Amino acid sequence: MDKTIEYYNQNADMFAQGTRLVDFTVVQERFAKMLPVDSRILDFGCGSGRDTKYFLEKGYRVEATDGSSELCKLASVFTGIEVKEMLFQDLDASGKYDGIWACSSILHLPKQKLLPVIQKMCNALKDNGVIYTSFKYSNFEGERNGRYFTDFIEDSFQKIIADISELTIEDCWITSDVRPGRDEEKWLNLLLRKSNIH
Repeated sequence: MDKTIEYYNQNADMFAQGTRLVDFTVVQERFAKMLPVDSRILDFGCGSGRDTKYFLEKGYRVEATDGSSELCKLASVFTGIEVKEMLFQDLDASGKYDGIWACSSILHLPKQKLLPVIQKMCNALKDNGVIYTSFKYSNFEGERNGRYFTDFIEDSFQKIIADISELTIEDCWITSDVRPGRDEEKWLNLLLRKSNIH
């Protein structure tokens, strides 16, 4: 089994408790403002279910997935919807979602696996759909604290998605980690828009 997924299965309770109550409304609202009313959102790697719950409470139609079976169980209870256990590579939808929320989730993919997954995310969006995603802000790639991470800065992310012509970076900003005691950690936040090139 993938070491990163194994980490989340073994530490699911601790991870969920550490992230569930973190106030992430500023970013959630920034994403939601770009979506039509009654949008269908995929929470792609939903972790504790914090963001799924927020979007459900705002009236959006939300589907949630995670690769960790233990986090799926906890997030299902927390959100009241069934969270599907699924690897990022297994996304196979086409033109289904108005928005895909991938908050500090796809950062666990090695760089060579990341581009095909972002392409799958693009395929799963409707025209003019929006992706939110975030990465730790550095040039590091490799194992850190028992999990695999691919970090990015603005230029390196721009390069990786240059091959996906339908996606443009609509917004990009850097934030400090919102968890207590971790504000020295920086994050690259990105909003990507799918244009209707045919």
